[in-house]
Amino acid sequence: MHIHLKEEPLNRDDLTDLALLRLDLIAAISVKDGLPGNIYVAHLMPSGSEKEIEVLPSKNFYAFKLDFNPFIQSLEEEMERAIIFDQRDGKERAILVSVSTRPRYEQEDSVEELKELARSSDVIVLDAVIQRPKEINPKYLMGEGKLKELIMNAMNKGVTLLIFDQDLSPSQAKAIAEFTELKVIDRTQLILDIFARRAHSKDGKVQVELAQLNYRLPRLTGKGTAMSRLMGGIGGRGPGEMKLEVDRRRVRDRINLLERELKSLSEARRQRRHKRVQRGIPIISIIGYTNAGKSTLLNALTKSSVFIEDKMFATLDTSSRRLRFPREREVIITDTVGFIRNLPKDLIAAFRATLEELEDADLLLHLVDVSNPRFEQHIESVDKILEELHLSEKWKLLVFNKIDRLGNEEAQNLALRYGAVAISALDSSTFQPLLNAIEERVFLPRRVFDSNGKLAEMIR
Repeated sequence: MHIHLKEEPLNRDDLTDLALLRLDLIAAISVKDGLPGNIYVAHLMPSGSEKEIEVLPSKNFYAFKLDFNPFIQSLEEEMERAIIFDQRDGKERAILVSVSTRPRYEQEDSVEELKELARSSDVIVLDAVIQRPKEINPKYLMGEGKLKELIMNAMNKGVTLLIFDQDLSPSQAKAIAEFTELKVIDRTQLILDIFARRAHSKDGKVQVELAQLNYRLPRLTGKGTAMSRLMGGIGGRGPGEMKLEVDRRRVRDRINLLERELKSLSEARRQRRHKRVQRGIPIISIIGYTNAGKSTLLNALTKSSVFIEDKMFATLDTSSRRLRFPREREVIITDTVGFIRNLPKDLIAAFRATLEELEDADLLLHLVDVSNPRFEQHIESVDKILEELHLSEKWKLLVFNKIDRLGNEEAQNLALRYGAVAISALDSSTFQPLLNAIEERVFLPRRVFDSNGKLAEMIR
């Protein structure tokens, strides 16, 4: 309760304080001739209401009557009923935030992908906020006014986590966390969390821990609540979990140890690859955007049981199986970790040793979820990562998957347009054109194929 020296209603600052400070109620008493005039009252509304704040009609101070305790108790009971989640559920509840000068459609596409990443990390997404400012605020990305609106939205929805689509610098993450008093992570940290959940092999765990520590090292700049908010749950789990207050020297020592271990594991993989090459068995690697259906295809082709799930990065660990062809011929077919746009550099560096296996592949099967409206961007993202790994000159076969979600004519037209083979990994009756294309490319290596995948000429 406070005083307005003039006859004026509750202003924007009053309503902001009501929301940010989570007050039960705010009241302003105006002054008239040195005595109380009118009283202006407002309170928060339950989540899902048309208005976030209810402003009561102004009344003369002496005529105003409100039985405060029953009123607030009733309001709180209504708010509890409006909560759409079980408060005992330990899952994080998040708002996704994108602040960029990119075209809005690009932001929307990226946020949709961020939603899928959040789902893969068992985060409940309650809202998404997209902003295109004229200039990026170097401290908070968005202006303080927009950030206050975000805080009020988060409080009304019971949010525990803000996930930014853009990579945050250590100072930005700290400033936003201190301003909002919420846990704040970025896209890279979310992807690292998913990798920490999915890594099961020795190789995978070492690579993920190395990427996590390289990401965290610049953020070990101090102690206190802002830093501790990064710990626990999303963004704070994994094989490399340790207190952020640990000194930099110990972290660097751990990084050096992991790098040596990774080098040793890489040498063991190199020896295994060398033996395969010596045996003269062709190697085919399935590559593609995350959740394109690579593990499903490997299982279907080889009748194996590699773990599959309709989530991004469901499998991280490389799996190899034998695939037999007629005339007693066989190949080794390998499933690899999925790619994604803006894959964190620390992850690319950590998984480079695993992706080295692609260098020995005789053929890369580039699998694409053609039912995804963003499949063209997915193709570009995979090609870009192959270029970064110096594998863009590798022999590739483009394979359009999930055609069962499209009409047959549309699927065939797209395959013809892009020079791809169209299949459904769930329907083995669609595999014959793919098997024929693999056989032609692997067992007739002296032949040349045109952009549509058809035999063009023999090399003299």
